[in-house]
Order: sequence, then structure tokens, then C-alpha cells
Amino acid sequence: MTRSVLIEKVTEKLEGLTKKQVETIINTIFDGMKDALARGEKIEIRGFGNFRLKQRNAKTARNPRTGEKVQVPAKRVMHFKVGKPFHNALNSVNE
Repeated sequence: MTRSVLIEKVTEKLEGLTKKQVETIINTIFDGMKDALARGEKIEIRGFGNFRLKQRNAKTARNPRTGEKVQVPAKRVMHFKVGKPFHNALNSVNE
């Protein structure tokens, strides 16, 4: 699902709001999540899941094409842990 499809679906559900208003709301939510993660905060959405940053240490890797060693710098990566109700909803679809 893309952002535009999400905006369309939310606009259909909320009849009192225009597409532009829904787009502003969704962009505000995503910007708030992005800012919180950039500050190192954990985001917890009950019933859906948790977003948090993990630190990856610097390492020496190998370029598979040339075989030469390459230094990979330390970096932060986002980790998502699915919530139990969401996990159960996903797995009940297959039954």
C-alpha cells in the first residue's frame, strides 16, 4: 500500500474530511514518528507494534564482486516488532 492509497482509504472512511485534510493528517503523523525516531525515542502503537532504533557497530565487510575488504561505518537501523493482536490477525487470515 502506498501513501496515496492510504489517503484514499482514509478519505473514504471519514466522509467529513477532504482528501487534502486527510493528507495533512497522515503527513503529520509520519513526520511525528520520523522526528521521534530521530531523537532516539521508541514508538509504541498498542495492538499494532513497536518501532525503535538499533545501533549497528562498524564492521569490515567484503565486496562480493571484487573480494576486496570494505569498511562499513556504524549506523542506526529501524526495528519493528509486531504487536500480538496484529500478529494474530495476520495469521488468522491463512486459516
